[in-house]
Amino acid sequence: MKVGVCGTGRMGGSIAQRLIAVGHDVAVWNRDTAKTKPLVDAGAKAYPSPAALAEGCDVTIVMLLNDAATEAVYRGANGLLSAKLNGKLVIDMSTIQPQTMKSVGEAATKAGAAFVEAPVGGSKVPAKEGKLFGLVGGSDDDVARAKPLLEQLCRRIEHVGPVGAGSMLKLAINLPLLVYWQALGESLTICKPLNLPPERLIDILADTNGATAAMKARGPNIAKVLGGAPLGETAFGITAAKKDLATAVQFAASIHAELPVAKSALACFEEAEKDGLGEADATTVSVHWTRRKPKA
Repeated sequence: MKVGVCGTGRMGGSIAQRLIAVGHDVAVWNRDTAKTKPLVDAGAKAYPSPAALAEGCDVTIVMLLNDAATEAVYRGANGLLSAKLNGKLVIDMSTIQPQTMKSVGEAATKAGAAFVEAPVGGSKVPAKEGKLFGLVGGSDDDVARAKPLLEQLCRRIEHVGPVGAGSMLKLAINLPLLVYWQALGESLTICKPLNLPPERLIDILADTNGATAAMKARGPNIAKVLGGAPLGETAFGITAAKKDLATAVQFAASIHAELPVAKSALACFEEAEKDGLGEADATTVSVHWTRRKPKA
């Protein structure tokens, strides 16, 4: 099967690597062509536009940063919706507003494509290993068509409703984890007078009911950074995390719901980004808070 990946940032690039590894004929497009070079070197074919990618592939997987990028890639010049989509399958794995996902999905369907949304839980390593968590929205027939490919990318697939449902659930899943990283930073701040070694402190906090599964996995890295080590590799950046929190807050407002804790965490992520940590891993927000000078 020829599979196109539209958007080859951290997650899209990792998904493309997984598809190459399991034997698909992979094609790629990205606005910044430098991000497609490692994939081309690994055997993928680069296309000059989203439209060309979609027309040249049986399936197009879309993985874009935000709603603005989604609108541009679908509706812009040589965008996906300008392609001949009749009979094609589009799987959008972006984390965006549910209404944006519904809108582009309806447009793709009107153009003759089968359209499935599958925003995923997980970061670069699970993507490369085919261990993502797919939150799927779409018709039964379209999801059935997409499932064999999704099974090669995901350890678990949940079809939770029509297009838009997966996006809603993805925002709900990301929200408490991102709030947790900020809460951990506050927890570490009030532990500072103890002067415990970072490794010991993190080990204690990770072995409690207050810790998340992610803390148990990422704790050793947080301890190293807390102790002064370099930031290390980014699995999920602060800028991307900030975008997900902002998207959740915006969606909540659209359904007349309030997210006061998420709003506060969003402000903290925005501050970390302004302090130059946008490309650092989201867990860095915890360490950033312990080093922050109190506002006057």
